[in-house]
Amino acid sequence: MPEPGGLPARGTVLAFDFGEKRIGVAVGECELRSASPLLTFDAETNDARWSAVGRLLDEWKPVALVVGLPLSLDGVPHDMTARAERFARQLEGRYRLPVVLQDERYTSAEADSQLRDEGGVRDWRSRKQKLDAHAAQLILKDYFDVTA
Repeated sequence: MPEPGGLPARGTVLAFDFGEKRIGVAVGECELRSASPLLTFDAETNDARWSAVGRLLDEWKPVALVVGLPLSLDGVPHDMTARAERFARQLEGRYRLPVVLQDERYTSAEADSQLRDEGGVRDWRSRKQKLDAHAAQLILKDYFDVTA
């Protein structure tokens, strides 16, 4: 997989907050280094996961992909780390696009806090519908910050 900083100067990037049940997606632009939450889709089956990913790639025509890398707070890999790495390798193999892993520590907690505070969405169930896409946005922003 490409090292950080390997993004082209221009083009669309999709970022994924990978989970076993849901995957959050954000979209960004290399040149502007901007990121916006896009959507969250159910990913409980491989067919549903790859069908949703394929539609997104057809629609957005990204030049690169970023996948959040879950680590424990002290930076140690765990079960979800290996699953996210596998998802990233599968993306790269299926779609022949550059895929970069980005540390995602604290992104879900930060996204939840932002949704609760800024959006006034107090109910956890309502926030959860948006949470993963917002976490993907933070993952992509972090990546753009690291590669600036």
